[in-house]
Amino acid sequence: MAGTKTLNAMARDGTGKGAARGVRRQGRIPGVIYGGGDAAAPVSLDYRELNKLIYAGHFLTTIFELDVDGAKQRVIPRDYQLDPIKDQPLHVDFLRLKPGASLRVEVPVHFINQDICPGLKKGGSLNIVRHAIAVRVPADAIPEAVVADLASLQINDSVHIDAILLPEGCKLTQRERDFTIATIAPPLVAAEETTAAAPAAATATAAAAAPAPDAKGKTAEPAAAPVAAAAKAPPKGKK
Repeated sequence: MAGTKTLNAMARDGTGKGAARGVRRQGRIPGVIYGGGDAAAPVSLDYRELNKLIYAGHFLTTIFELDVDGAKQRVIPRDYQLDPIKDQPLHVDFLRLKPGASLRVEVPVHFINQDICPGLKKGGSLNIVRHAIAVRVPADAIPEAVVADLASLQINDSVHIDAILLPEGCKLTQRERDFTIATIAPPLVAAEETTAAAPAAATATAAAAAPAPDAKGKTAEPAAAPVAAAAKAPPKGKK
């Protein structure tokens, strides 16, 4: 289950691009708290602290106790924006979590027993179709990940969502039934060997067709193509 962390914030005045740029000049990141039946509340957060949390991982599935000037409320990040060049946070949105609330989150898939997977030991490769799955969960029971076990998979086998045990209270949001999470793809060695063998076979065929040298070590000239039969001679007495 995802843990709860404490995060400090400050209420801010003004909205829009101009106000947001002013907040960033102060070394802080603008944000908004919304949902839960209350009005949206603009806040600002310390740049260094927020940047560290984002790049630590699991930011969007972590519940925070947000302390806004002494008033605490439970929230979860719903989105954040990064500078397209510097990869620095520009803005963050938080969703209020009321008691009994549920929400949709993307939960990452973790793969275990890769070291004993028969298909991988035979040279196959793990082809991940879905790195995360969308689920609806209680706000106070957000899983950090779901686990896919590769222990018994052979080459060309697949892991489907029905083989994954979901935490209690966790429900899939996809309508597609028993969708594929990952497959064990066959090795590419056979294809590479076939490709490499083709030039060698062509060389061997050419060598077999080449004329053999005579006793003096000279290669015999290839036989001339048969000359077309001469025109039929005219009968005797006719010119």
